[in-house]
Amino acid sequence: MTAVVIGGGPAGLMAADALLSAGVPVLLAEAKPSIGRKFLMAGKSGLNLTKMEPFGAFLASYPEAEVLRPMLEAFGPEDVRDWAEGLGQPCFTGSTGRLFPEVMKASPLLRAWLARLDGMGLERHVRWRWTGWDGAALAFETPEGRRVVEAEAVVLALGGASWARLGSDGSWAGILGARGVPVAPFQPSNAGLLVDWSAHMAPHFGAPLKNVVFRCGPLENRGEAVISARGLEGGGIYPLTPALREGRGLVVDLLPDVSLDALVARLAKPRGKQSVSNALRKALRLPAAAQALLMEMARPLPSDPVAVARLVKGLPIVHAGLRPMDEAISTAGGVAFDALDGGLMLRDLPGVFCAGEMLDWEAPTGGYLLTACLATGLWAGRHAAAFISR
Repeated sequence: MTAVVIGGGPAGLMAADALLSAGVPVLLAEAKPSIGRKFLMAGKSGLNLTKMEPFGAFLASYPEAEVLRPMLEAFGPEDVRDWAEGLGQPCFTGSTGRLFPEVMKASPLLRAWLARLDGMGLERHVRWRWTGWDGAALAFETPEGRRVVEAEAVVLALGGASWARLGSDGSWAGILGARGVPVAPFQPSNAGLLVDWSAHMAPHFGAPLKNVVFRCGPLENRGEAVISARGLEGGGIYPLTPALREGRGLVVDLLPDVSLDALVARLAKPRGKQSVSNALRKALRLPAAAQALLMEMARPLPSDPVAVARLVKGLPIVHAGLRPMDEAISTAGGVAFDALDGGLMLRDLPGVFCAGEMLDWEAPTGGYLLTACLATGLWAGRHAAAFISR
């Protein structure tokens, strides 16, 4: 084979697409029994493809913005939309700018994509686990036994180290590390928080905290989080994981659209014959889930209206850290960009390119993760084709 792509997720499929489009024959090897398992799982709750917003704002959501800039300029949000619609999947943009296929599922898009790649001549194999090199050739464990494949170029799109049951177990780090490739340690990203709730929170499991602002260190995010039996999870929390990993404290503003002074004025009104709890409930006008969180984290509430108002505007969340890495949506860490050239080829391993979540970058959910996986896959595939042509 002229080129081998290892990994059947979005980055690997996009790399294969780029190579095939350049006329390069491709063998794609996937360790799991089927292609795109994490992609399909992510689409079960509605496949968020990307975020339709000005490019500057879009790029600012990536901590590694400058190194990813050329790839995202080459394949950004509008390109993602055109790509999906080119595969026969009409899209719509939600009120927050998030782009979804009209069918709200990943499976029709994946089927159409695989049909396109198969029609271009893709040779694909599942249950082929890459075990490293045998001399200059690639070695695989397969259902038929050990296989060795020679390639003029290889694109590694092996994922990070979350959701191991879907294929991203990070085991490849040892293979590349043995070849001297610097791999930053994996850490959870886009992960929920573990909270040891008291019994009184049980009625609120599954309830959302809406229109609140979470703050952790220098990071701030307005969004929604769900109170689960194990803690807090959701898009309101996920973007703060870089600061949470550092052990910084988390606070939440339960009423971000109400000023501190306005809250103090509400709370200072005479309560008459009302109980303290009823007076607080009526003065604060918090949704039930937010009220329960306030009582959980600040019990007993102080009697001073100013102190209560300050808690509402900056409630400290006592937690036990992030969920385990294998329960995180994605991971930070991976192949260091310093080990790669501008085409995502490993400097010390000519002809070996890397793409997707195995690179050392992270991004929040909301389409940013998927867009960068597609963009880096396309970039690596195009440069692998150029490498072969040289």
